[in-house]
Amino acid sequence: MESCSGLGWLFVLSVTAESKYAGLIPSCNFMILDMAKPRVSESVFCCSSRLLLCMLGIVLLICPVGTPSAVSYDNGFVEFDDAPLEEPLAFPDWFKLSFLDFREDVKEVRETGKQGLIVYFGQKYCAYCKQFLEKDLEAGDIQAYAREHFDLIGLDIHGDRTVTDMQGNELTESALAVRDKTNFTPSLIFYSDSGQEVLRLRGYYPPYRFRAAMEYVADAHYRDESYRDYLARADVPLVFEPGDIAEEPFFLPGPYMLDRSVFGGEKPLVVFFEQGNCHSCDVLHTGPLRDPEIITRFEQLENVQLSFWSGAPVITPSGERTTARQWAEQMGLFYTPTLVFFDLDGSEIMRVDSVVQFYRLRNVLDYILSGGYHEYSTFQRWRASRSPKLLK
Repeated sequence: MESCSGLGWLFVLSVTAESKYAGLIPSCNFMILDMAKPRVSESVFCCSSRLLLCMLGIVLLICPVGTPSAVSYDNGFVEFDDAPLEEPLAFPDWFKLSFLDFREDVKEVRETGKQGLIVYFGQKYCAYCKQFLEKDLEAGDIQAYAREHFDLIGLDIHGDRTVTDMQGNELTESALAVRDKTNFTPSLIFYSDSGQEVLRLRGYYPPYRFRAAMEYVADAHYRDESYRDYLARADVPLVFEPGDIAEEPFFLPGPYMLDRSVFGGEKPLVVFFEQGNCHSCDVLHTGPLRDPEIITRFEQLENVQLSFWSGAPVITPSGERTTARQWAEQMGLFYTPTLVFFDLDGSEIMRVDSVVQFYRLRNVLDYILSGGYHEYSTFQRWRASRSPKLLK
């Protein structure tokens, strides 16, 4: 029996990717990158060099070396036309037919032996909702996994059906969406089989992220760790040098003294949390951030870019001294790019921490620059006031 090293890690991670971390490690390119410094600790089975070479050959045949892993699972999911749809969407016919009493729904979850309840907030003309319903829920075994472990209930954020929440409060779908500050659709709230809210996803994420979220809840990892920490165990959170992150001319240079608690700012502030080797970040910079309409709007704000995992010193808008990494962790950020918007007094207005394209980003910037957040409690309420079609 030979000692395991090098290629042995490749074999172990190949097995791992097909088991408990399948939702976290979306491609075998990722496994190749992890050969030198594996992130996931599993039992290591020593294998003969002949078997290991065979395994390596299989992996190399399936996954050519040199292909960026991000492209294999992000393309087609983070790049699409996000303009409002012409035809309205409908909930999938396999969504649960519910009386919209969440307490009863959770009770039925327990009785059927499932692990939780997912409440979906959507809109009829939402391109991001279409991506989620027709891409995420149709990708591979994701629908089968969702139906096995969860009941899913669909709500319209502009709807008027009566909903009874976990505390027994009765309110309409639209009122619930406003109360829960549903700025983006689709939004998902995950409840455990005991009725505890354990995770919330705001906006659209590629299928592998949705699968990871379901596994996080179904396997009850929320009892021991945050979703951010759960993802970090497989996402290889390396600290990249600033040069590895795409920059824009309107980004302010350091030092990052963002305090607005004593002396207010002159313009709203937006902080970009990004990292290197991030396909979604590249899409943002090569797509929306190349558009003159978007650039003109950002130039009316104060813009700061921070590396997600960096130890760079930061004084936050509330006056706290910390680092970029600690601040991101404190806010519970788990997706890049994330854009966090702050008012003149340093209070957070909203954050964009999911896939975003031109139409949505332009609307968010208009919401901020027009001061719409002072009058409307959510971005969606503001949008609806400008687009009556959304309320139909």
